Amino acid sequence: MKTLVVIDMQNDFIDGSLGTKEAVMIVEKVKKEIECFRKNGDNVVFTRDTHTDHYLSSSEGKSLPVEHCIKGTEGWEISEKLDVGDSPVFDKPTFGSVRLAEYLSSKNPDEIEIVGLCTDICVISNALMLKAYLPETPITVKSELCAGVTPESHTRALESMKMCQIQIK
Repeated sequence: MKTLVVIDMQNDFIDGSLGTKEAVMIVEKVKKEIECFRKNGDNVVFTRDTHTDHYLSSSEGKSLPVEHCIKGTEGWEISEKLDVGDSPVFDKPTFGSVRLAEYLSSKNPDEIEIVGLCTDICVISNALMLKAYLPETPITVKSELCAGVTPESHTRALESMKMCQIQIK
């Protein structure tokens, strides 16, 4: 069975405090991909960047002093345009999710596809973590269903993942 991993498709990354026009442009495409996976009976899981009210005093907050994805806020929520349904959602306090990697390792999927935000931070972090936990499982990142902080950093992240034997489509 295939698994679609939807990374951080949250309001703050789409059109909120860290939103970009590129992120806005992928929402409908990601929605269609989720629907396609479900129609085929495949698994869909989500991650959600999750910070506290004390974000600005954290190590990440000192490097990126923009409050975002504060638990319980509208910016933290996954876009209402995407149907989460009863899919697992992994809240993560940092870029990559160990819990996601452990969960998928226990499910032993035949193939993993990754979409979402931001290509150059959380997508690449989770793709590499999944590759480490599931080295023989084919992992694909759909480039047109991801957006980076900038178009240039998006492209660089895709190239880095390709070098680590993650398929880029």
